[in-house]
Amino acid sequence: MKFVIKLFPEIIVKSKPVRKRLISQLKKNLRKLLTRIHPDMIISGSWDFVEVRLDESHVKAQCPSLTNQILDCLKNTPGIDFILEVKTHSFESLDDIADITVTEYAPLVKNKTFCVRVKRSGKHAFNSIQVEQKVGGALLANSQSAGVKLKSPEVIVQLEIKQDKLYTVKSRTQGLGGFPMGQQESCISLISGGYDSSVASYLMMKRGIRTHFCFFNLGGMAHEVGVKQVSHYLWQRYSGSHRVLFITIPFEEVVSEILTSIHHSQMGVVLKRMMLKVAEKVAHEFNAPALVTGECVGQVSSQTLTNLAVIDKAVDILTMRPLITMDKQDIIALSRQTGTEEFAAVMPEYCGVISDKPTTCAKLDRIEHQELNFNFEVLDKAFENRKVENIDQVYQSELNLDNIEMVNTPDPKDIVIDVRHPNELAIKPLFLTSNEILNIPFFKLQTSASELLSLDKSYLLYCDQGVMSQLQAEELIHKGFNVKVYQPG
Repeated sequence: MKFVIKLFPEIIVKSKPVRKRLISQLKKNLRKLLTRIHPDMIISGSWDFVEVRLDESHVKAQCPSLTNQILDCLKNTPGIDFILEVKTHSFESLDDIADITVTEYAPLVKNKTFCVRVKRSGKHAFNSIQVEQKVGGALLANSQSAGVKLKSPEVIVQLEIKQDKLYTVKSRTQGLGGFPMGQQESCISLISGGYDSSVASYLMMKRGIRTHFCFFNLGGMAHEVGVKQVSHYLWQRYSGSHRVLFITIPFEEVVSEILTSIHHSQMGVVLKRMMLKVAEKVAHEFNAPALVTGECVGQVSSQTLTNLAVIDKAVDILTMRPLITMDKQDIIALSRQTGTEEFAAVMPEYCGVISDKPTTCAKLDRIEHQELNFNFEVLDKAFENRKVENIDQVYQSELNLDNIEMVNTPDPKDIVIDVRHPNELAIKPLFLTSNEILNIPFFKLQTSASELLSLDKSYLLYCDQGVMSQLQAEELIHKGFNVKVYQPG
C-alpha cells in the first residue's frame, strides 16, 4: 500500500531552508497521525513529494476500511495539495508491464490523448525509454484513445518501477492545502458552536494555524457541552497532530451587568468589546498573537463596518475575521463540507443581549462613556474563573464512570447505537452479525431519544475511543433508559 503526497504549491515556492522546514514538519505531523491508524506506517520523502507506505504483509490482516482511514487522514491534514493512491503489481517481463498498464489505464485514456512517463530504479533488461515505447504502443493498440501526444496530453500515464514491482496510480484525492500545522503562530478562536465561528476556526486550521478555542458561556452546561463537541470534532479532524486548548469563560454575570448598566441601543457592541477584552487576556496568557471571530459584514447589527471598527478598538491585539465578506449560504455550504453543519443545526442560540433598536453606527466616545457605568470587576472575575482544558480531555470532567457499565461482547438482544459522526461511519463502519445497529450521531441522540428509543429495551452505545459514548450514556441513564457502553475487545 502506497500513497504519494504532492505538496501545497505555496510550499514549493518557498526558499530552500523554509521549504525543507515545512516538509519536515509535514512528515512529523503525518507520522503522528498515521501511526495511530497503523503503527508500521512508513513516511519518507524530502523535496518534491512525501511518500506514505505500508508493507503488504501488514495490509492483508487489516479490515477493508484501512485505505479509507488513511486517505481520510491525509486529505484533512494541512499542507497537502493532493494524494495519489498507488497500486502495486509484480511483474517478470516488459510484456507484463505493458499488459498491466493496459488493464489499469485503457478506460482512462478512452477518447483522450496520452503520453507515458516512467521512473525506474533497479537492474532490468530494459531502460525507461523502452518501457515508455512498449507501454505507449500497447495502450494505443488496445484502447480507444485519441492518440499519443508528448506535449500537453490530456492524460499522463505515470509508472514507477522499483526492482520487480510496478506502481500505477489508482486514485487522486484532493487535499486540504495550506501549510503544515506547527509552522505558523497560534490564535484564539471565539467559538459559539454556530455556523460562523465553526467555519472561521476551520479556515484557520486549514491554513496551518494552531487554533485554540475560547467559549463565552451564556447558556449553562448544555451549551458548553455542545460547543465542546464541535470544537473537539474540528480539532480531531483537521489539527489532531497538535494539542490545543479549550477555554471556558463564565459570562452570565457580565451579560447581567451589561443589561443593568448599558443603554439598550449600545448593548450588542459593548458585549462584543467585553468578549474581546477577556479574549485578549487569554491570548497573552498562551502567547497567541491574534484573535479569530466568525463575524461577517452586515450579517447582524453589530457587524457593520463602523461597529466592527469600534469593537476592534477595545483591544490592541490583531482580530482576524476570515468570513468577513462571505454570504451566509456559502458559510453554511462550507460547514456542510467540513462536517460542522449538523452541530450548528442543533446548537441553541444564546444572543446574550437583545436590543429593540440596536445601533448600526456606534460612536467610540459614546460607547466609552457608556462603559464608565460598567463594573469591570465583573469582567475581571470572569477571566479569573476561566476553565482551561486540553481539547483531548474536555469530556473527562463531565463523566461519572461509576454509573456506566462497559460491555465487551453484546447480548443478541442488545441494540447497538453507533454515536460517531457520519464522516467516521463512512470510512470505518461497524459490523455485527447478531445485533441490530442504529446510527444516531451523538449530537442528535439526546434530542431524538424519546422518539427512537424505548425504556423496555437494552442499548449499547459505541464510539471509537469510548469517551463520547460514555458521556451520552450518562445522560440517557439519567433519563431512565437501559444503556451501557460497548467497547470491543
